[in-house]
Formats: sequence, C-alpha cells, structure tokens
Amino acid sequence: MKAKNFLKISAGLLSGLVFLMFTLNGCSKADEPISVTADELTNQEAILDYSFTDDILKSGTCCIDTFPYETLSPEETEALLVMREEEFLAHDVYITLSQLYTKPIFRNIARSEQRHTDAVKMLIDKYGLPDPAANHITGTFTNPDLQSLYNSLVALGSTSLMNGLIVGATIEDLDIYDLINYLTITDNQDMTFVFNNLMRGSRNHLRSFYANIRFYGGSYTPQYLTQAQFDAIVNSKHERGQGNCSCL
Repeated sequence: MKAKNFLKISAGLLSGLVFLMFTLNGCSKADEPISVTADELTNQEAILDYSFTDDILKSGTCCIDTFPYETLSPEETEALLVMREEEFLAHDVYITLSQLYTKPIFRNIARSEQRHTDAVKMLIDKYGLPDPAANHITGTFTNPDLQSLYNSLVALGSTSLMNGLIVGATIEDLDIYDLINYLTITDNQDMTFVFNNLMRGSRNHLRSFYANIRFYGGSYTPQYLTQAQFDAIVNSKHERGQGNCSCL
C-alpha cells in the first residue's frame, strides 16, 4: 500500500473516531454484562481477558533467517517502516488504557503487540533499514499520521471502558486491513511470513475485543474491513501460531 493510501486511511480513521464519539455513547454507558449462550461461555475467560498463551511468531528469528535476502521495492520498504510503528501504536494505546481500566485484555494484548513490533524490527534489521521506532518512547511516533491517530484513539478510549474496547476493535480492524493490502504488493518470502502471522494475531485480538463489546451490551461496525470479512473473523475460533521453525 503506497503512502497516499495510508494517509487516506489515517484521515478516515480520524473521521470515524469522531463519528464513534457521537454515536456510541449510548452503548458506552452499559454497566451490566448481557446474557450469553452456552457456546459463548466456552473458553469465555480466555476470550474476554485474552489470557491465551500466544505463540504467534515464537522463534520468529529462526524462521526469518531461513528465507533468502530479497531486494525490497519502495512499497515494501514503506510497508515495513509503517508497520513497525503501527504495531507500536496498538501497543502504546493498550498500555495507556490498561492504566485506566482493570480489564486484563489491554495489558495482555499489549504484550502481544510488543512481539509484533519486534518481529517487524527483525526484518528492518535484516534489510538494513533505518528504524523509525529506535529508542521508542510510549505515545511518540515519527510518522505524524500515527501520532495523530494515537492522540485521537487515547482521547476516545479514555472516556469509558466501552469506548476503550471499541478503540481496540478499531485498531485491529485497521491493522488487518493494512496487512491485507500490504500483502498484495509483496512477494518477499519473509515479509509474507511475518505479515501473515501479524494478521493472525490481529484477528485473535479483534475476536477478543468484539467479544468484550458484546458481553457489555455494545456493538461494533467495521470501519475498514468489509462486513463479510469482519463476520468471518469474529465468528471463527481463536487461531494458534506456528510456534516453531516450520516456515513452509
């Protein structure tokens, strides 16, 4: 995905956040959990708290080193630089919200996001690219669009637990959308491996945020994914990562 497309997405998210702030306040007032079906009770604690042992990209360095060094196109270079900070965006928003709310989901998914940005850093190092997140400080980004997104997301997520959960779903919605688009512009084997694993993790995160939103009586409409894509994700089970160096 080229820079102009990312800028368009960033502007769209900002306008979407404004819309959410005015239209979702009703569901953000929900205090009592709604009743759930027997199927939804299955593994509910792990889903709601995101207490899974997340092995996505475990031993990723070993896998990445098995792939050949391939010359990057400008679009592939941009994808790595953007995703390095976009994964930090998710991490930093969740860390910030974990200081406001006791729900374990924010803290637990922040740990996963740290592994995600570390995985992108492996590729940045492999290809000798300048790291846009070197010496990263929480809430500070070199990409001005990501800086604006962070500020807006934290502002909205800080207004209520429900809006915090909606912010989480929005971040994962955007993350999956971006990764889908980036995968269309690369045939690089290690980028494809890492991005597919990042997307698998983001699908899991989206499932958990959406489960919490429903549990507390709220709703979420996808902002970037199609409704069909979103439904396919949230109506399917948690996915396990490879957890080893079987990179085929």
